Amino acid sequence: MNRTTAPIACLAANVATRTQASNYPEPFKSQMHGRSKRALGDAFGLVNFGVNLTTLAPGARSALRHAHAKQDEFIYVLAGSPTLITNAGETRLSPGMCAGFRAGTGDAHHLVNLGAEEVLYLEIGDRTPGEQTTYPDDDLQATYNASSQTWGFTHKDGRAY
Repeated sequence: MNRTTAPIACLAANVATRTQASNYPEPFKSQMHGRSKRALGDAFGLVNFGVNLTTLAPGARSALRHAHAKQDEFIYVLAGSPTLITNAGETRLSPGMCAGFRAGTGDAHHLVNLGAEEVLYLEIGDRTPGEQTTYPDDDLQATYNASSQTWGFTHKDGRAY
């Protein structure tokens, strides 16, 4: 996409929700039920970082708990009260709160919606080539291919899914 085909501005709610709920292989993919993402950065053809408008239904989670080797991540809560789970434990968030996850720290994180209302938040991350993501609670690891913008998933022992 280039500037001639990308919009100058748009309503975030008009950006289509991703058709695929998760890139994870099973049995992890089905655990992302209740999460939806609108790839706002992709709508503008951004290549250096991504911006997602993410909705979590009650009981849903943002991702498997994970840590990034090379890519920074930032979230900003717009609505609802998700629980942030990191290596340090649980932190209840509310609208207007934000959190950042610096690459290479090993601090695994994710959001879960333990409340009765939907959670809406912005998720911003860079697209550093060669990203490797670890999942301490699951038999999974991932590598990001920046040129194809796809994730490759393996078991922790290197076997492909």
